[in-house]
Amino acid sequence: MLVFLGSVVMVVLAEMGDKTQLLAMAMATRFPARSVLLGVFAATVLNHALAVAAGGYLGTSLNLELIQMIASGSFILFGLWTIRGDSLDGEENRKTAWGPVITVAIAFFLAEMGDKTQLATVALAAKYSSPLATLAGTTTGMMIADALGIYIGVVAGGRIPEKAVKWLSALIFITFGYIGLYYSVPGEFVTIPYITGLIAATALAAYLAGRAGKKEEGTEETG
Repeated sequence: MLVFLGSVVMVVLAEMGDKTQLLAMAMATRFPARSVLLGVFAATVLNHALAVAAGGYLGTSLNLELIQMIASGSFILFGLWTIRGDSLDGEENRKTAWGPVITVAIAFFLAEMGDKTQLATVALAAKYSSPLATLAGTTTGMMIADALGIYIGVVAGGRIPEKAVKWLSALIFITFGYIGLYYSVPGEFVTIPYITGLIAATALAAYLAGRAGKKEEGTEETG
């Protein structure tokens, strides 16, 4: 019980203001709160199960830099996808039932890879020989913190114009993708030319994604 409670407290504190809490907040402005919560729960259980296994068998020596690089790049792609928007093509029921949950779960899983809450879970599992209590505690802590983020996202989402919500969500995705790359990419690539090139490429991709989204909206309206 002490391991469980300690894990809950540690993860709640680590998650407050963290990028995954902000991600839950952003997702709640686009998808139903229950779908976001289910997606967060599924991703957290799988992600923290891996962290507990890593902590139990490999201690704190697991190197997640490459995984964090891939996750950060994918995060930028999620931002661009947000700008482009979705096309349901008459499949609203299926998309509503499954699409949001899977989308949130994938985005949240990638965002959590190499994040401080996952590393905290690895450290807790390495320190204590109670994998189930650690997994239950860290998962509960994540759900408490991210439920708060989802609530804020739902309240804010009802008062912010849809276009502003879309671009704000994309900005959150892309920003944290940049931050993740900054801390995971080898130092020789973190230079002004490379950074400028990445920003320029992202800006161009965002412009093209925005135009593609507008074109699809126009097609749907005329149809």
